[in-house]
Amino acid sequence: MLIGQALDLVSRYDSLRNPLTSLGDYLAPKLISRCLAESGTVTLRKRRLPLEMMVWCIVGMALERKEPLHQIVNRLDIMLPGNRPFVAPSAVIQTRQRLGIEAVRRVFTKTAQLWHNATPHPHWCGLTLLAIDGVFWRTPDTPENDAAFPRQTHAGNPALYPQVKMVCQMELTSHLLTTAAFGTMKNSENELAEQLIEQTGDNTLTLMDKGYYSPGLLNAWSLAGEHRHWMIPLRKGAQYEEIRKLGKGDHLVKLNISPQARKKWPGLGNEVTARLLTVTRKGKVCHLLTSMTDAIRFTGTYTGADARSCKYGTTSEITDKKGKGLPESGKGEALEIPHSPEKEPVSCLTDWHYPFWGRFLFSQNNFSINRQHCPSSYLRRCITPTHSDIVLYRLQVNVGV
Repeated sequence: MLIGQALDLVSRYDSLRNPLTSLGDYLAPKLISRCLAESGTVTLRKRRLPLEMMVWCIVGMALERKEPLHQIVNRLDIMLPGNRPFVAPSAVIQTRQRLGIEAVRRVFTKTAQLWHNATPHPHWCGLTLLAIDGVFWRTPDTPENDAAFPRQTHAGNPALYPQVKMVCQMELTSHLLTTAAFGTMKNSENELAEQLIEQTGDNTLTLMDKGYYSPGLLNAWSLAGEHRHWMIPLRKGAQYEEIRKLGKGDHLVKLNISPQARKKWPGLGNEVTARLLTVTRKGKVCHLLTSMTDAIRFTGTYTGADARSCKYGTTSEITDKKGKGLPESGKGEALEIPHSPEKEPVSCLTDWHYPFWGRFLFSQNNFSINRQHCPSSYLRRCITPTHSDIVLYRLQVNVGV
């Protein structure tokens, strides 16, 4: 073996063992500088810990949550040369305060767009497969967090920690988060999902849980661009009228709109046209709505509906296992995950086991996947709230997927 090859192997092993050493491969200094300039976060004074380096430090905080902040700075070696080898902890906190929130938010948004566009996602019927889901996060129990993030109540008793509600969107084949929205426990997941409409691309199919059933939201989702489709379980008690039958268990329907929905969504109208699919899985009848009303183009939608019901059941099982012994939300669909070094924060969205139900959805002849398009390592990103701001993001490099 040549010495160059040996050094390359050692370098790769070190980057896998210590993910902090490979941050520069994913967060280019030019990208960070551009985000700082766009957010108006500039400093004229030359400091030993620049704001650009502080962004890397924030990512390091998400990766190495057990270590103190100043130790992460020292490990990253992001300080400018000086007389002292280490930086004072107070200086790191002051730099974090100067950095603010908007710059970090822009870094997350731009990296999500860049990585999503750079990944060759396999398509189904010409559509990129997406999904949205929500999760609750516990934040440190401080007076500032308690004032900013109201606690959820269970049977009249407040939760042990202040909580943040998050709704995020994920590309299913790569597990890359494409966008996310945050709010307090006073915000519904539908309100947060509305913030994702403009950030959703064209030629996409977004899978949703029945908690997002809202004719106004669904109609706005499909009208925001070209071929922005959705699929969602039919809500119990939903009012609709059958227009015509497209096939076995396949109908074109007209959803009736309530006066309250028309008041909230002025351009909604009196009705919304959708496609109703009826499937039976494990003896249970499931009704699914979708905006893919073109029965000629989407000939495999029946199989897609079967996949959606399979995925929905799988998600529920995973959520139950992940949340054993933890309090659930009022609907029992989103878990309150403890934010502590002893237990990694997870969400039911980032832990869906798509290969289990993918064979149902991707069994049509019009779908083909090239294994070369699926890299052996990918970057999974999820939001991690810390202290008083909630725009920090976490990077995990998963190898061998």
